[in-house]
Amino acid sequence: MTEGYFLGVDIGSTKSHALIADANGRALGFGRGGPGNHEVVGYDGLKAVLHEITAAALASAGIRREQIAGAGFGVSGYDWPSERADTLAAIATLGLQAPVEAVNDTLIGLLAGAEAGWGVAVVAGTGCNCWGYDRHGRVGRMTGHGEPFAERAGAGDLVAAAVKAIAKAWSRRGPATALADLLLRHVGAPTVEAFLEGLCQGTLHLSADAAPLVFQAAEAGDAVAAELIRWAGRELGDLALGVIRQLDLAGEDFEVVMVGSLFNGGERLIGPMRETIHAEAPGARLVRLAAPPVVGAVLLGMQQAGLSITALRPTLVATTLLLPDVTSSHELSVR
Repeated sequence: MTEGYFLGVDIGSTKSHALIADANGRALGFGRGGPGNHEVVGYDGLKAVLHEITAAALASAGIRREQIAGAGFGVSGYDWPSERADTLAAIATLGLQAPVEAVNDTLIGLLAGAEAGWGVAVVAGTGCNCWGYDRHGRVGRMTGHGEPFAERAGAGDLVAAAVKAIAKAWSRRGPATALADLLLRHVGAPTVEAFLEGLCQGTLHLSADAAPLVFQAAEAGDAVAAELIRWAGRELGDLALGVIRQLDLAGEDFEVVMVGSLFNGGERLIGPMRETIHAEAPGARLVRLAAPPVVGAVLLGMQQAGLSITALRPTLVATTLLLPDVTSSHELSVR
């Protein structure tokens, strides 16, 4: 058994986590901080949060950084090969004397949730993304850049689609929808016209946090809202199919790990996603991520030291959820 300790870091656009475990998979220390995505805070901001949360995790575990034997980093905003050098340079400022690896943060969600350590991860939180590994470690991916690249099924996209449905109903190009009353109350607009004017003029604002209202309308029987959720499910399934085709997984049995708060919408969303995927990949098994994604970063760090992660994953998941502050920090959203 490799001796030493393993560091995992999950860098997000709104929050970041660090986790330390021993070689038996026992979680020992946790740290949390703010955003580290370089698109949000720059590379100096990434360096700052790396140092903050790593120091907190080391102190929590009661170890020194020289005892780290491997480290994995899942980094939001690390989407392209051209960003690798700057990302690794930021990590290097930690002064770790161990092998490290950095990947897009979607992949640590996959490692945290897939029993076999490979498959496909679909993220649906504020935005959406999809990456995957085959059993040989080959990578498949989306761009992670949303609507401009037709990747459009996060909570923000669902809210935008709801606004379009309200506008179409107001202009008599579409059916009436209960979404109008719900979203008007959400922003405090007196009429649909005032709602649309406020959005156009920038005096009213809607964000992804209004997405639960679409599910509320669907549960109350609104046909327009129900169809929007089915649309989002099909779009998420389409992202998964793209990665499945890239990795030639259609004939395999594998897991599709669902990461993100939008999946709290349940079967209304997941059912159409499953149907879309099963049309080409009947062996895909859809599973919710039940652990903080930072668990996957620790497993990535263990891989760098040559450990086999499949046997260690259950212990790491169970002991991570016992650490102070982890449960309150555990929001499975795209960050």
